[in-house]
Parts: sequence; structure tokens; C-alpha cells
Amino acid sequence: MRNVVLFAKAPRWRAVAARAGELTADARFDPLKRTARTLAGYASTDAGRVFVKQVGEGAWLKGWLTRWRGSRARRAIRGAAILTAAGFNHPELLAAAEARSFGAVRTSFIVCAALADARVMNALVLAGGKRAFRRRRELSAAIAREVRRLHDAGIYSLDLQETNLMLRAAADGGVAVYFVDLEDVRRKRRVGEALRLLNLVNLDRTIGRFLPRTHRLRFLYDYLGGRPERGAARRIVGRALAIRSRAERRSHGRRRSGDAGQAADAASKRLSPASFGE
Repeated sequence: MRNVVLFAKAPRWRAVAARAGELTADARFDPLKRTARTLAGYASTDAGRVFVKQVGEGAWLKGWLTRWRGSRARRAIRGAAILTAAGFNHPELLAAAEARSFGAVRTSFIVCAALADARVMNALVLAGGKRAFRRRRELSAAIAREVRRLHDAGIYSLDLQETNLMLRAAADGGVAVYFVDLEDVRRKRRVGEALRLLNLVNLDRTIGRFLPRTHRLRFLYDYLGGRPERGAARRIVGRALAIRSRAERRSHGRRRSGDAGQAADAASKRLSPASFGE
């Protein structure tokens, strides 16, 4: 198996991408996410500290199809280009590579600049306890407006959740929102209401569990640009409930644990008309 470098911002990053598998296997690697398919975290290199994401592309036959359809590494290159062209913040893509075996893509490697002074969404939203309520409102409003701006620009994320948003202080005293899941960014002719609500539902399923109902309601209003009329609010919440119900069925259908039904019941309470003040 060999690494094929698809993109490198500079020669030193080409060398890093060529041995990305060694970096993630190193004892000094600092993992942030570890699943059956994905390993992501920080690695130290001669060129500095970087963020490395390693994603398995599946079985050998699927790897052949992936090579032609586009691996995670190739999609990350496109996603970074889309966000850059539209003026959105994201970690700087330093390199991307594919590990191939007999022509099939087995693993994708994505190397980005480490956002050393940025924090994931929930770390800032939850910081400070009750005394920081006003600051949390400002942060969530900034996130809502930036997600709305993303959609208005014709850009959609397949996996917009709170761990894929990072925040850092802006020069004007505000907050800069970074979209970090580059490979799931897509350009659309138009991002319709269903896709917009799907992104909002996914955010609610992740960050919503940390926030009170009134805060979640304000997040929706901030995204919409103001409080809609009662009838419009009911329609939007109804569509969101239907989308959430389908998402929960797919999610829990894949679970094998015996408490899946109980988890589904708990999750279904996170987004309801009552949750949005109706």
C-alpha cells in the first residue's frame, strides 16, 4: 500500500502527507476522534503541529469505486475550494492523500493547519455557567447568522453538527465561525428549506441537548432573521419534526444496543413544538 499525494500547499506538506499513516500511528499522536472508520487528532511534525484526519474508504471493491467517484481526500480539496471562494472560514488545507492498494483507495488522509486558539462550539456555549448567559446568546446568534449565510451562498454541509464548528475570537471583538468538516461541503444551485432544516435539526440534536428551550428558540429566530408569525412558525417546526423523526429512525435502526428504543424516546423530546415555544 502506498500514499498518493493529491494536494500539497508546499513541498514540506507533501512529505507530511506521504507518511500520514505513520503520524497517526505514532505514540505522540493526540486523538480527538476514534471510530471504526475515522481517526482524527493532532500530530507533531518538523513543519509544526497539524490536524490529521484518517478515514477508511471501505472494502477493496468499494475502494475501486471510490477512486472514480471521489475519495474523502478529493472531496476535502473541493470543499476547501468552495468555502474559500465564498469567503467562509475553515482550517487551512495543507495536504491530502490517498492510500491505495492494487489501484483501490483504502484510506484517505487530510492534513490541515491546527486551529490552536479555537474551541469547539459546545465548549464556548457552555462556558461560564449562568453568569455568561449574554455571551452565550451572542455566540449562538453569530453561529446562526453564519449558517444562514452559508445556505444563502448555495453551500450545504452533509454533516453540520456542533463538533464540526469551531469558534475563535475575531479582531473586532466578535467571534469567527470555522467550518471544519471539509469533505462534506457541497455546492448547490439552491439550498432549499428541507436541506436547511436538516442542517438545523442536526445542530439541535448535538448542541441542543446542552441548551434550554428558550435558547434553542432564539437560535432558530436568529437563523430566520426574526420571529415569524405563529402560523409560519408552526409550519417550520412541523417540517423540522418530520425530518428529525426520519433521522432518528435511521440512526437508531443502526444501533444494536438493547436500550435503542429508550434512547429514541429521549431524543424525540429534544425537538418539538414546545421546544420552540409553541
